[in-house]
Amino acid sequence: MRAFVLTKYGGPEAAELREVPQPRPGLQEVLVRVHAAGLNPVDFKIRQGMLKVIQRYPLPVVMGNDLAGVVEVRGESVTRFVEGDRVFARVATDSLGAFADYAVVPESLLAKIPASLDFETAAGIPLASLTALQALRDELQLKAGSRVFIPGGAGGVGTFAIQLAKWLGAEVTTTASPRGRALVERLGADVVIDYTTQRFEDHVRNVDGVFDLLGGETLKKSFGVVKHGGKVVSIAGMPEPETARKDLGRGAALTALFWIASYGLRARRPGNTVLRIATCSCTQAVLSLRNSGSWSRTRSSSP
Repeated sequence: MRAFVLTKYGGPEAAELREVPQPRPGLQEVLVRVHAAGLNPVDFKIRQGMLKVIQRYPLPVVMGNDLAGVVEVRGESVTRFVEGDRVFARVATDSLGAFADYAVVPESLLAKIPASLDFETAAGIPLASLTALQALRDELQLKAGSRVFIPGGAGGVGTFAIQLAKWLGAEVTTTASPRGRALVERLGADVVIDYTTQRFEDHVRNVDGVFDLLGGETLKKSFGVVKHGGKVVSIAGMPEPETARKDLGRGAALTALFWIASYGLRARRPGNTVLRIATCSCTQAVLSLRNSGSWSRTRSSSP
């Protein structure tokens, strides 16, 4: 079968399209015939070796995190899917494999594609939406009446974050350019700040949480807009020690490295503010998507 394979860490020349053996599913796995795959910023970061400290892959490895396709073969212990089912998934982080004609995916990471979605749209959903879902539901623990600030709401993760925050019952404030304003309002944003003419820190006050997608100065200024005891969750900054323990299950060495690397940012936050700079892309959350209602067909590239 054809597959896009990472042969070494580096630039575009480090990956190539080649023929590889077709994988075979285990007892609790499913062989998916891939109809579409989603491309995410994390894919080029993996290729460049930027994430080696977190996840080092044995090379060569078939690349790709998001896929949509049809169940071709199911393992003997698989009970939730049958041959011919339309499915999508964010594949296992330690194996990848979405950029190929066929991919093996654990049953626990698969979900059926809603009838309203085509393969191309479905393939762009898993990683970005799971990132938003975990940050908002698991880390910020939003509920009805919560107030959340999501800077950069018109980007790939942001468009999902706005919809999911509204689904959880929260009031959403976001930033967007004049061009992106109509999009974020259509997705449900309650307050939209034009970042080309306004500073969000002048307009946002005492929110329950911030889901930062931009990092840098936006992350630093986010500490000033949350209420006493509020929480800032970011996917765009240097990971802090809790990421090594909670998200990655690593030991003291990586925890210490993240502690040192994130010290400057942690030192700036008010003592009553919780900071989590998390990976927020755990594959196990995919089954939660099945109960989240209808999906918007709006497409947007990541910022």
